[in-house]
Amino acid sequence: MKKNVFALATLAALAATTASITAHAQSSVTVYGVIDTSLTYTSKVGANNGSRFSIDSGDLATSRIGFKGAEDLGGGLTAIFNLENGFNADNGGLGTANVLFDRKSVVGLSGAFGTVTIGRQTDYLEDIGSKYTSVQTFGGNGVKGGHFNNLDRTAGGARTDNSVRYDTANLSGFTGSLFYGFGEVAGKTSAGQAFGFAGNYANGPFGIGAAYYQSKLAADALPARAGDTNLKTFTIGTSYQAGPAKLYAAWSQSKQPAAAAVASTGLVQITTATKANIFDVGVDYALTGNFHLLGSVIYDRANINRVTTGKTKVSTTQLNVGVDYYLSKRTDVYALYTNQRASDTINPGVVNAAYSSSPADDSSQNVVRLGLRHKF
Repeated sequence: MKKNVFALATLAALAATTASITAHAQSSVTVYGVIDTSLTYTSKVGANNGSRFSIDSGDLATSRIGFKGAEDLGGGLTAIFNLENGFNADNGGLGTANVLFDRKSVVGLSGAFGTVTIGRQTDYLEDIGSKYTSVQTFGGNGVKGGHFNNLDRTAGGARTDNSVRYDTANLSGFTGSLFYGFGEVAGKTSAGQAFGFAGNYANGPFGIGAAYYQSKLAADALPARAGDTNLKTFTIGTSYQAGPAKLYAAWSQSKQPAAAAVASTGLVQITTATKANIFDVGVDYALTGNFHLLGSVIYDRANINRVTTGKTKVSTTQLNVGVDYYLSKRTDVYALYTNQRASDTINPGVVNAAYSSSPADDSSQNVVRLGLRHKF
């Protein structure tokens, strides 16, 4: 009798241990990140257009640390989460003040139907940017100025709070995405509301995709009112891998229906425009397996609505060239040169958000970046 009781107890203990191991095996948590730091020379910055040397963070890829996990719920259903924080590697500060997980904070479900995530996240335009624009080779922080201060949302950093995103499963190379952001303004559902949709096709060396996003004002910005549309933007892009060369091109159009007419008659920032068309073409040529030659051109043509006189057709042109050498799969060093020219508008500058490191006028700006990036 005692032997039977002991055997049953042993079996129960083994079953409990096995169940624990199985449950552990069915869930996972991954810690990942990027640390990207560079020495940067910028030819003209600030009111006096003086040159500047700086140590920058995230010039090629935003420095970040993230946590993502998945739990198998059975029946092909998986619970997922993703928390991601952007930080400044040069000083250790938060990428966005007072926001811990500024890059992503979502929980969701994934299965044969696709994936649904809820929280703070990007829409599919960022995916389009990382596939078909200069973002993939020269970094979001190095092309935002050329992309209408990232109002086309392709250069990263454009997040929507309180949002729901649905991505379809891969259907023979086709994927789709739907996006909705809740404004959360009592009594006025349209205030702060956002929505978007997208589609992409990838087959071997060829890819093509397009995405649209629209948002509305959360509060009055007279003469515009809460609930008025303040941004409409779409991008279509494509790429083709021709042997060692990846060729890519994209066209974005962004409109700001609520933008007020400009009272000044002189040079103004291009981001005051009511409409902009951005063209981005480039190449990533693998000279060897770990040594890449990079080049691209970004042209931004915008319309300024003025109260009185002044230039109404303005533009910027950004030329990028560089090299990227991979010391390993996770570590690379890079050298990048950019020239940003402005015509009839204030030069937005190259690095980081537009106008944070810009000339005071339409002077041409030259930027050289020498950096080290490590992924973990």
